[in-house]
Amino acid sequence: MSECTVLGLKDQLGEPKTTLIDVREFPEYSAGRVPGARLIPLGEIEKRHIEIDHNQTVYVICRSGKRGGEAQKRLKALGFPNVINVVGGTEAWKAAGLSVEKDQNAVWDLERQVRFTAGIIVLTGVLLAVFVNWYFIVISGFVGAGLVFAAVTNTCAMGMLLARMPWNKDTSSCPVNTVGASIES
Repeated sequence: MSECTVLGLKDQLGEPKTTLIDVREFPEYSAGRVPGARLIPLGEIEKRHIEIDHNQTVYVICRSGKRGGEAQKRLKALGFPNVINVVGGTEAWKAAGLSVEKDQNAVWDLERQVRFTAGIIVLTGVLLAVFVNWYFIVISGFVGAGLVFAAVTNTCAMGMLLARMPWNKDTSSCPVNTVGASIES
């Protein structure tokens, strides 16, 4: 499979016959993306691949490269001849000091939402256990067990659930939401 570094991607951006697809979820995308990237989340690749020109070189980027690699495999299976995964993803892009575009009213990224939600549930369980009935401590234990399971399996049911919430959906009708976007270096 073809790969490139973020510096290689930077050199290719703006070239004719080049498309950059960001395969992260909307909250991640709105919080910081490579300028000009189009959002097509990994889970929507099969149904939205018709939005991508088969005749162009398609670069796929995610947070660190893992989802980009998966998107690359899926697009190749759908008949795209030239798909390149960006090694290190947007994290490597930021680490290289390259500018990112982000929405001014971006929602929190999913990881932060998961930490907040887990914290609220644990705190609520503890307070209910102290002030109502000690059996409510089970709520906090359940969340703790869920976090351990998430770490061991490298999945996050709470994150997947939060990703489906209305505030985490892209409501723009255009492929790249530039309304209220700003560029940061």
